Amino acid sequence: MLTAAMPAYARTPHAASATAEPTGQSATARHAMVAAANPLAVKAGVDVLKAGGSAVDAAVAIQAVLGLVEPQSSGLGGGSFMVYYDAKTRKATAYDGREVAPARATDRLFLGADGKRLPFVDAVLGGISTGVPGAVAMLDMAHRDHGKLAWSELFGEAHKLAQDGFIVSPRLAGMISQRKAPQASAPDARRYFTKADGMPYAAGDRLKNPDYARSLERIAKFGASGLLTGPIAQQIVDRVSQGPYPSAMTLADLASYRPRSGPALCRTYRVYLVCTPQAPSGGPGLQMALGILEHTDIDKRSASDEKAWFEFAQASRLAYADRDRYVGDPAFVKVPLEGLLDPSYAQERAALVGEKAGPVTFGKPKGAPEFGPDGTNEPGGTSHIVIVDTQGNVVSMTTTVESIFGSGRMVGGFFLNNQMTDFSFSPTDDDGAKAANAPAAGKRPRSSMAPTIVLTPQHKFVAAAGSPGGSAIQAYNLKVLVALLDWKMSPQDAVTLPNLVAKGDSYSADVFPAPIMEGLAARNMPLSTARGEESGLQAIVATPNGYIGGADPRREGVARGF
Repeated sequence: MLTAAMPAYARTPHAASATAEPTGQSATARHAMVAAANPLAVKAGVDVLKAGGSAVDAAVAIQAVLGLVEPQSSGLGGGSFMVYYDAKTRKATAYDGREVAPARATDRLFLGADGKRLPFVDAVLGGISTGVPGAVAMLDMAHRDHGKLAWSELFGEAHKLAQDGFIVSPRLAGMISQRKAPQASAPDARRYFTKADGMPYAAGDRLKNPDYARSLERIAKFGASGLLTGPIAQQIVDRVSQGPYPSAMTLADLASYRPRSGPALCRTYRVYLVCTPQAPSGGPGLQMALGILEHTDIDKRSASDEKAWFEFAQASRLAYADRDRYVGDPAFVKVPLEGLLDPSYAQERAALVGEKAGPVTFGKPKGAPEFGPDGTNEPGGTSHIVIVDTQGNVVSMTTTVESIFGSGRMVGGFFLNNQMTDFSFSPTDDDGAKAANAPAAGKRPRSSMAPTIVLTPQHKFVAAAGSPGGSAIQAYNLKVLVALLDWKMSPQDAVTLPNLVAKGDSYSADVFPAPIMEGLAARNMPLSTARGEESGLQAIVATPNGYIGGADPRREGVARGF
């Protein structure tokens, strides 16, 4: 059954206790809260907050632990986007730690000698799939801006878990043994995840990673330079240059990496202000979908209404079509952002929602350049973190190594990303028009990651949310925002709702109640539920008494606070 309740931030003070004991994945808290994909990482973050640390301090500690206990999703060798809310200034800042292509990369990065696209698996496992990692550098930058505790103090819990060992979770054990992703069978992964008796690590086994502990020691001492220069950097260059499809990455590529920061991309949605990162993140795509939905009556409906899900799916399809056509790294291509987010253009696109599903294509917003079609394949090996500290500052951060275990290659106890495969494999169409997301030297590939913070018109904190999931992130995040803001659901109910990922003529979904599935089928929208969806949503909302958080039951995350 799909249920709805008043949103936590709109409840009267007695409606949500701020001191209740956590039950399952949801929790309430009076002072501060963390929601992340693994209980060990959540504990590390909460401990930092209890010690007087900031939300950014906690993010550093959480990422260090996640890279160890959830290596299939994120780590030191990956990238990230973050939105930070400063409770004192009431400003939202976006941090971009997206990986970049090496200086010698070209738009033919994923074309073979015959000019044809490389098989995706071959590209992922090749050295060419790895971009210069940016997550640690981004956290270093954010910590310089908003940290309270010393950087070197934030890695203790992760270091202890690496040295003493951690208990392999059921989800990690499943990723180790599964056969869907070739990275799990790659030599480095197989070596790391095989016990002395020749058997793979299973749930409940203790796994030690002294190499990871040594990497943390260097990063704790030298900051991001400890990763991007010196012996670890040399190991990265050496490893990606080996085997088939080697990378041209150099030490200079690593040493020259710079994260970005600037104002978040904030747009109104009904009475709220929704803040996401800028392009090349998934922020613009999410904002487009919200802009379309604002011109529908989805807020007058509920999660039990098949018409609401039809409107949701149509907005998703239209936004994906525009995103795939026009969004890339704005340092390299002209992204017609103002045109895409113009309310009149959103209204024009919303007029296409209709009553039944038909073909959709990209539109022509003001300032749109002539780009070729997109050929990007974006699997999901990612994690999301939401943090509110005792001062009311907020972090919403999505972090990734791209696919499951990244490229399957390891150095220093961590996996290297395969983020370059987020570029379009086809740089041009038959007429020679270049794809907005074509590879280029020093370019950041387009991402679906869209960590989100919601504010009131007075710029007070309302909610923060986000999810992993590859290209489906846009749909997952849209779902939780609609559920929280339009359908007035609690965070746990919102993240638990079934997912529907509508893109082009594909309607991948979790199982919905029969009346919804039948109603959608009657609208030419048959749901494909055989695979199910792998969201990993985390959400925290403000209440009159503090905060309430929820974590996606599809994964192992929890929300906890004090």
